[in-house]
Amino acid sequence: MTLALPPRAVRPPAPAPSAAGLHATARIVARADAGGATRLPVLDGDGPLALRRIRAGAGQARVCVVSAMSAPLGGDRLAIEATAEAGSALHITAAAATVALPGRTGETATYDVRLTVGEGARLDWLPEPLISARGSDLRMTTTVELAPTARLVLREEQVLGRSGEETGALRSRLTVRRAGRTLLDQETAYGPGVPGWDTSAVLDGNRALGQLLVVGPEFEEGPAEVQLLGAPDGQPGDGPAQGVLAPLAGPGALATAVAPDALRLRRLLDEAVRAVAG
Repeated sequence: MTLALPPRAVRPPAPAPSAAGLHATARIVARADAGGATRLPVLDGDGPLALRRIRAGAGQARVCVVSAMSAPLGGDRLAIEATAEAGSALHITAAAATVALPGRTGETATYDVRLTVGEGARLDWLPEPLISARGSDLRMTTTVELAPTARLVLREEQVLGRSGEETGALRSRLTVRRAGRTLLDQETAYGPGVPGWDTSAVLDGNRALGQLLVVGPEFEEGPAEVQLLGAPDGQPGDGPAQGVLAPLAGPGALATAVAPDALRLRRLLDEAVRAVAG
């Protein structure tokens, strides 16, 4: 499956903030050339979503998302669309954490990520954490379409509130389809108006949560083994941080983790990376 977005000849001016919020979409297309190198025919930032090429590594084209202004605020409608065409390799990261903030109107903000990975292509989606600040209200969706031979590495990290701060309202949905069939579809919600999110049955006082998803045809030959992440309670530096790596009912593995803070969460997800690589 190969999808491409033609480059825009003229970039329209960045939308201006209004009472209804900011509307902006950034687009990335990676394409393999005849020599096997990956090019970026479309790299179009918009509004607060600036895109920068960074030094290529491990045969991948690399893009960094740089926030050009505070966003998302209440009422904003932001989106990132990234396509790795057949045979290409694309790595997307971010310069800093994304902070969801309250807006002037009290409206809900939306942040939609849409990823498409073609035959034999690889996409690494590795942004910095999303922080839900007090008073904010954000709905985030991540939708992934994979060809049968596509590879995906996707990391999501969410931090509920800044240091010493209560969290805002955060609803998040991740949907991954491979060859048109659903591989993973999950939805989470935290913060004001969500019953039980801070109980021992859910986060148990933790304020950082995340997951690492790895999908590839190699998992058809042998599924990932179930593995607990994090040292047992009582060992220095780990505290109550904990997670689990488990196979999916399809060619992939999913690590899910919770921790008191973003640093310990990242350590758990890095542990999951090493486990999958091993």
